[in-house]
Amino acid sequence: MAARPAAEGGDGGRGPPRAGRAGSHLRVGQWVRGAEEEEEEEKEEEEEEEEEALPAPGGSERGSRRPKMAAAAGDVCGAGAGAAAEARFISSAKGKGLFATKNIRKGETVFVERPVVSSQFLWNALYNYRACDHCLRALETAEENAQRLLGKSSLVLPHPEQCSIRKDLHQQCPRCQVTYCSAECRQAALEQYHQVLCLGPSRDDPTHPLNKLQEAWRNMHYPPETSSIMLMARMVATVKQAKDKEWWIKAFSQFCSKTANEEEEVVHKLLGDKFKGQLELLRLLFTEALYDEHLSRWFTPEGFRSLFALVGTNGQGIGTSSLSQWVHACDALDLPMLQREELDAFIDQLYKDIEKESGEFLNCEGSGLYVLQSCCNHSCIPNAETSFPENNFLLHLTALEDIEAGEEICISYLDCCQRERSRHSRNKILRENYLFTCSCPKCLAQADDADVTSDEEEEGEGETDDAELEDEMTDV
Repeated sequence: MAARPAAEGGDGGRGPPRAGRAGSHLRVGQWVRGAEEEEEEEKEEEEEEEEEALPAPGGSERGSRRPKMAAAAGDVCGAGAGAAAEARFISSAKGKGLFATKNIRKGETVFVERPVVSSQFLWNALYNYRACDHCLRALETAEENAQRLLGKSSLVLPHPEQCSIRKDLHQQCPRCQVTYCSAECRQAALEQYHQVLCLGPSRDDPTHPLNKLQEAWRNMHYPPETSSIMLMARMVATVKQAKDKEWWIKAFSQFCSKTANEEEEVVHKLLGDKFKGQLELLRLLFTEALYDEHLSRWFTPEGFRSLFALVGTNGQGIGTSSLSQWVHACDALDLPMLQREELDAFIDQLYKDIEKESGEFLNCEGSGLYVLQSCCNHSCIPNAETSFPENNFLLHLTALEDIEAGEEICISYLDCCQRERSRHSRNKILRENYLFTCSCPKCLAQADDADVTSDEEEEGEGETDDAELEDEMTDV
């Protein structure tokens, strides 16, 4: 499953970007805050709308530091009166899209959104990328982060006061010892899903059904990771814990969950015959660990495929880094020229050394489901991007250029390198992962180009296509 890549920012903008974040548990109507919403409106709407209507289904072309979130809901976006964008139906083929409700300037934050559910990638957590089990906030200090990535425990970072990590606020689940960045996150997880998923004293028991499920996933899905079976598990656990189960089922059903696009004659690359046996094994383990009668359809072969597709086509990559936060804070320091040059040189060399030691794996990584962001359609020349500047799972959508009221807001489902590949190569990725062919201005302008891969990909591509799939899901 390929989560949409996060924009640059999780690594301070100096290292290679990867999947790209917190707050207490809120009801669905509180997932989104408008860019200019007033606190008075938030309080009034919170009191008036205790039973909010669900936001309409998302787009389907594939389509203190914890800020208060707006409580407004009931319209198609679930956003408040100050939101700069709303979801609109485009067509039966394209589904919904996100459109500006006012003029938006380049660099302006369109909205900030928390996920319905999110989860850290399993290999990422296993390799000691320490993150809050709820909001994915990085838990290491910037210095500890740099020491681990560099493999050098003697490293000392200048300006340690610029590190924002508050270890005194960290808390653990008293039963299973998973760690949270705050009491608020521990309580939020407990109220939403952790009562079902807490392993307690069985955390290290390899025969526990949840541990068997996670081990099977790790054996099938090696780094670089793009999703996690635990995102699906948290969806199930959320419903199992909820008093109004049908309400939550509807909340999740608004995300597109097509396993194939009949018009394009394409099937999601991990749902084809090649991986049929692996998916069935996952389904059986998933059922053993989490079965619930209210969700019986999700545990059938077809229902599990749909759930798999939902996470694969809607998941947004999340990346957090305490080192990145420290770098941004250092960049903002008002220093004499010589000190500024020395600090910049130190940071640049640090990232070069880290890249040699740890490669591109710099961040705590995971993925999440976002109601409003999922309405954003793709363009190879996007006018907006997602980022996670608060070092947690709060998603910021930011304009890359001036956007006029009524104009569609598009992000890219491809990373920076993929966007530079040929039209044929870009659409190959989009069809396999998101089940559509792009018709953005760039693709239309290149419509007469030959259906061949980019020059830099031609050599050896026949050898790497299968290898890429093996990276996604490998034989057990």
